[in-house]
This record gives sequence, structure tokens and C-alpha cells, in this order.
Amino acid sequence: MTLNLSADEVLTTTRSVRKRLDFDKPVPREVLMECLEIALQAPTGSNNQGWQWMFVEDPDKKVALADIYRTNATPYLSMEKPQTGDIRDQQRPRVTDSAKYLNEHLHRVPVMLIPCLEGKPLDTPSGQSAGFWGSLLPAVWSFMLALRSRGLGSAWTTLHLLGDGEKQAADILGIPFDNYSQAGLFPIAYTKGTDFRRATRLPAEQLTHWDTW
Repeated sequence: MTLNLSADEVLTTTRSVRKRLDFDKPVPREVLMECLEIALQAPTGSNNQGWQWMFVEDPDKKVALADIYRTNATPYLSMEKPQTGDIRDQQRPRVTDSAKYLNEHLHRVPVMLIPCLEGKPLDTPSGQSAGFWGSLLPAVWSFMLALRSRGLGSAWTTLHLLGDGEKQAADILGIPFDNYSQAGLFPIAYTKGTDFRRATRLPAEQLTHWDTW
């Protein structure tokens, strides 16, 4: 079922969903493939389409991936974060609490996704690195928007990639580690309710420059 949302509503209400993921409702493969078909329309550098999409439903593998994530996430989430002096400080306790919840329950999600891109941008100049990830990240965001429009949610997480985590995940899933880079670990589930709202953000005027910094 597709929600009756305008393009602007989908763009402004697609949130990182953690506490409102429904761990008990199955996610049909056909829904995921429908979202992926939409995502594959996103632009990609030189039209290379060097992406691969690893969905994980196997309970044991989800537990193993969640353990890798938890190894990195637990110490990170316990760190004191620097103050910004603006609205972000007010939001941080709620965001941290939500992230800790996902850290504890990640293994329970119906499906995980690890998007991969051919190549390893190690020690590359920023321009090349930007071009590399720019060939995948628009498609990943399109996938998340497609999920939202169908009553599902996700959260963009990258902590499993730290240390040896990416290699460990590659070994668990058979991803060719030397040839493909992982862009994150995405929990996927139907959401408990679909009434998501705009987030509170810094005003655009504070972040905008015209002709000079």
C-alpha cells in the first residue's frame, strides 16, 4: 500500500526511524524490490551503476551483524558530545536515546540492507571520494524515500564499518571485500504509525553563502 503523500511531504517527513520500527510485522520481498526498482533510477557517476544491494533476512546473520554494530556503537553512544550552542543541543538527548534503543534491538528488525559499490576509495583525494560515494548515496536515499511512501522506515547507520567491522560483515555475507565498499547498515521495518513530521533544523539563512563564504 502506498501512502497518499506529496513529493514534498515524502522529502520532508522521511526520518531516521528507530523506536517506531515494527519488529513483528514481516516485510515482503516484493515490496523491497519495488522500492529498489525506484532507487535504481537515481543518478550514478558515468552511468556505471556499480552498485550491489545485500538484503539480510537470516536470523543468525542479523544477530552477527548486530553484534558487530554493537561493538562499535556502544562506546560511541556513551561518549560525551561537544555542545553546539544551538537547537541541536536540545535535540541530542532524544536522538541519543533513540540510537541506544536501536543498538539494543537491531537484531530484531525483519530485514537489514547493506548497499555496496564497486571499488575501494582508500586514501583518495576528496574530489574522487565525493564522486565515488555520489554514485551510490542518491540511490540509497531514494530507497529510503520509497520505503517511507509505503509505510516503512529505516535509519542510516555506519558504525559497523569502523575498525574490522566492514571486513567481518563481508565475511559473514560473502561480500567481495577487496572489490566492494559498504555504505552502511540499514534496518528495515514497517513503522508504528505513519504520522512523521518535519524535523527541527537550523534555518537555511544561517547555512547559506552567496558568492563568498
